[in-house]
Amino acid sequence: MRAAMPATDSSSAAAPLTSIGRSIRSLRRDQIPPAAASPDLEADAFQRRAADLLGDLLASADPAAADLLSLAWTRRLLDAFLLCLEEFRALLFGSGAAAAARPPLDRLVADFFDRAVKALDLCNAVRDGLDLVRQWRKLLAVAAAVLAASPDPAAPLGEAQIRRARKALTDLTILMLDDRDGGGVVGQRNRSFGRCNKEPRAHGQGHHRRSSSGGSSGSGSSSHLRSLSWSVSRAWSAARQLQAIGGGLPVPRPNDIAATGGLASAVYTMSAVLFIVAWALVAAIPCQDRGLHANFAVPRNFPWSGPVTTLYERILDESKKKDRKNSCGLLKEIHQIELCSRHLMEITDAAEFPLPEEKDAEVREAAHELVQVCESLKAGLDPLERQVREMFHRIVRTRTEILDCLSRSNGTE
Repeated sequence: MRAAMPATDSSSAAAPLTSIGRSIRSLRRDQIPPAAASPDLEADAFQRRAADLLGDLLASADPAAADLLSLAWTRRLLDAFLLCLEEFRALLFGSGAAAAARPPLDRLVADFFDRAVKALDLCNAVRDGLDLVRQWRKLLAVAAAVLAASPDPAAPLGEAQIRRARKALTDLTILMLDDRDGGGVVGQRNRSFGRCNKEPRAHGQGHHRRSSSGGSSGSGSSSHLRSLSWSVSRAWSAARQLQAIGGGLPVPRPNDIAATGGLASAVYTMSAVLFIVAWALVAAIPCQDRGLHANFAVPRNFPWSGPVTTLYERILDESKKKDRKNSCGLLKEIHQIELCSRHLMEITDAAEFPLPEEKDAEVREAAHELVQVCESLKAGLDPLERQVREMFHRIVRTRTEILDCLSRSNGTE
C-alpha cells in the first residue's frame, strides 16, 4: 500500500505569499464591493492581478539588474504562480462555482487541469536538477576549501593545493559536460513529491510509473493523485512535456466568454501562467531533453499578454547568447559556476611554484569568488526546492478540490 503524501513544506514561501495574498485580497475588497461582485468583475480583476505579478517579475528581470533566472528571481516566479493559482481557485469556488459545473466552462477547466497534471512530472524533474546542482556545488566547495586551507596565510599557495583544487574543478567540468551531453539526465531516480521518499521499493521497478498525461479523470481521490507523477524515466522529455502543457491552448471564443461571465478568459489566463512558469523552470534548471523552442503566442487583447510575451522573449534571448547556448541551465548561479571554475583553471594552468606574489593574489581572489558562489547556492537551493514542492502539492490539492466540487454539482443536477 502506497504511503500517504508527505506534508508540504512551504516555510520559505509562506511569509511572502501570505503578505502578498492579504494585500491582493484587500485590493479585491476595495475594488469590488461584495454586493456588486460578479464573475465578469472577478475574472477581469484576476487577469489584471496576473498582469501585475508578471510585470513585477519583468521589472526585477531588467537587463541592468542582471537578476533574470537567478535563484532569487526564480523563487519570485514561483511566488507569482502560487498566488495566481490560489486566486484562480478562489474564483472558481466563489462567483464561478455554478458556471464551472456547466458547459462550456466545465470543458475548459478540465483541459486546464489536464495540462496542470503534466506539470507534476516537470516538478520532479526540476527537483532532480536541483540535486544535480548540489553535486556541482560540492566539487566547487572542495576547490574553495583547499585553496583556503593554508597553514600560513602569508605564504603563497602551494603546488599540492593548486593541484587538488584543479582536480576538483576538472571533475566538476566533466560532470557538467556529461550532463549537458546527456540532456540533463540525473540518474534513474525513483522519487516524487507525490510519494513518500522513505517508501521501500522493490528492485527492478524503476520504470513502473503512471504517465501524467492520463490525468483527466474526474476522480479527485488522493490515492489516485499520488500516482499521477512518479520520478521521470530515461525516455522522458522536458521539451515534449512543455509542448503538452502549452501546445494548442484553447483561446476562449467571444461567445464562451459571454456565456461564462468572463471566466473562460480566467481559465486561459491561468493556463498561460502555468506554461510560462513551467517553461522558465526548465530553462533555468538542468532537465532531461530541455529544448526551449516551444511555440507560444497569446492574443494581444489580454491585459497580461504584454508581460508574458516579453518574459518569454527575454528568456529565449538569454538562451541564444553565445556563452549560454550549450549551458546545462540558464540559472544565473550555474553560469557563475562555469565562469569561476574556468577562470581559476586558466590562471593556474602551467603555474610555476612558488607562486609569484601577483599570481598568488589573483588565485586567492578567484578562490574567494568560488566561496561566494558556493554560499549563494547553499542559501538558495533548498528554499527553491521547497517552493517547487509547494507548486506540486498545490496543483494536486487544487485539482482535487475543484474536480470534487464539480462532481458534486453535477450529481445534484
